[in-house]
Parts: sequence; structure tokens; C-alpha cells
Amino acid sequence: MLMLRDARAQTQMPEPDYPAMALKWARGVVAQSQPDPAVRLRMEVSVGALDSRLKLAPCGNVEAYLPPGARLWGHSRVGLRCVDGMARWNVSVPVQVKAYGNAWVVRGQIMAGNPVTQNDVASVEVDWAEETSPVLQDPALWLGQTASRTLSSGQVLRQGVVRPTQVFQAGTQVRVVAEGPGFQVTSDAQALAAGVVGQSTRVRMDNGRITSGTVLDARTVKIDL
Repeated sequence: MLMLRDARAQTQMPEPDYPAMALKWARGVVAQSQPDPAVRLRMEVSVGALDSRLKLAPCGNVEAYLPPGARLWGHSRVGLRCVDGMARWNVSVPVQVKAYGNAWVVRGQIMAGNPVTQNDVASVEVDWAEETSPVLQDPALWLGQTASRTLSSGQVLRQGVVRPTQVFQAGTQVRVVAEGPGFQVTSDAQALAAGVVGQSTRVRMDNGRITSGTVLDARTVKIDL
């Protein structure tokens, strides 16, 4: 009996390395999906261990997948499910994806409400996946805009930390430029709301008519006819 038991123990197959399966699959997916085609990021993927309390039945085919609502970015999970076995099971493995690339980082401190200038930031390699908010890589997305909250030294410029700068208040006299096919007309008007470059605002023309247009700068609103 002892010899038979020893023989069975020697022929028992080791449990597959499921975290390694998840890692291989995740690396393949990440390699094919760069978040910003204009910027080449250096991607790193690591996985954790399965719950040690799990006792998974043997499986002839294990399929890796991304659970609904999950994203291979920062801390996430990769699902593993048995699709060919006596007992079907479904588990997940913790995974972390890091994406290293240059981004604009605050040098010192920018108080809320102050404009962000080129001198306020430096280009530094950071982990884009440390937070879910997109990185503002293009200076056109933040240069001259206003800090929406106080920004600390080392903070990465991401979506939500800046907002367009207000260039005039309600009641300001502005110049309205009305354009149509082959012509342009200018006239004076009074702003009925605050003006933010690139956004719509309402103005009252000299004849009393109220209309909406796009703010071009601190003195100009454009209306397309």
C-alpha cells in the first residue's frame, strides 16, 4: 500500500502556473494597445498570486479574459476561466500595468485660479497609469489655462486639473464678428455672461437682439451665419 501511494504521488501532475498564464495574456494585450498613438510609452505588466485557499479542479483549456468594466491600466484584474474540464471554474488574478513616458510635471506650486505657464512645468518621465485621468501631453491643452485647484510640486498635468481661462465678465463691451459665405460684419455688443475662450456665450447687440457666439479672445465673439 505504501509503495502504491508513493507511485501515485510521483505521477501526480503539478498545478499549472495560472498567474503566469494571466501575465502572458495581459502582456500581449498591452503590447497591442497604446493609449496615445502619438506617444510611445514603455509598458510594464506584473501579476499577483491567486487566493491560496482556492483548490481548482484540473482543466484541459483555461481561457484568459478581461472582466466587464475592467481596464488594463494601473491596478486591475485578469479573469481566468475553465472552458474544458469536469468542473467549470472562474477566478481572477490581480494585475498592475505601468506606462512610463514623458509628461508635464509641476515644478513648484500653482495656486488655484492662476494661469499655467511654460515656466511652471518640466517634462519628466512618469507612470501615466498611476491615475485614471488622461495625461495632458499636448501643451495646447494646458498652456495659459487656469489651475482648477492648487497644484503641488511633482503633480502631473492631467485632465481636470486645469480649466479654460475666463477672459471677460458679464456686462463687458465686446466686438461681435459675424461671418457668412464671402462676407464679414463687425458690431458692438454687451456680454450677458462670462466669456471663456473657445466656449459659447450670449451677447446683446446694439439693436437689442440677443444671440450666442464663440469667444475668440478678451474682446471678440464670433457668430457664424
